[in-house]
Amino acid sequence: MDGWYELNKLDNERYHFTLNAKNGEVILSSEIYNSRKAAHDGIRSVQSNAGNAERYRREIASNGKFYFALRAGNGKIIGISQIYTTEAAREAGIVSATESGVSADIRDVA
Repeated sequence: MDGWYELNKLDNERYHFTLNAKNGEVILSSEIYNSRKAAHDGIRSVQSNAGNAERYRREIASNGKFYFALRAGNGKIIGISQIYTTEAAREAGIVSATESGVSADIRDVA
């Protein structure tokens, strides 16, 4: 479970976060939020949904590669994974998100 969240401030007071695995690789990225509070709410949503296998949607990109989307209970996407070359790698990414998503470690680099 040694993953962490990294919260970044973008231009114009907008925020974005990533969930990182213990090896430092980005597991998933959030949408852009208009406030720090909204970004923290997004992190809390990932924390509460990452352990629910039904919240992961397995997708295929237009280039034929694989990724997953983590959705909240209301169906809204709360994070998108990186692109994987194989389905097996995508499944490993989901396992990593499940394990790391519960992390309370939020590194505010904003």
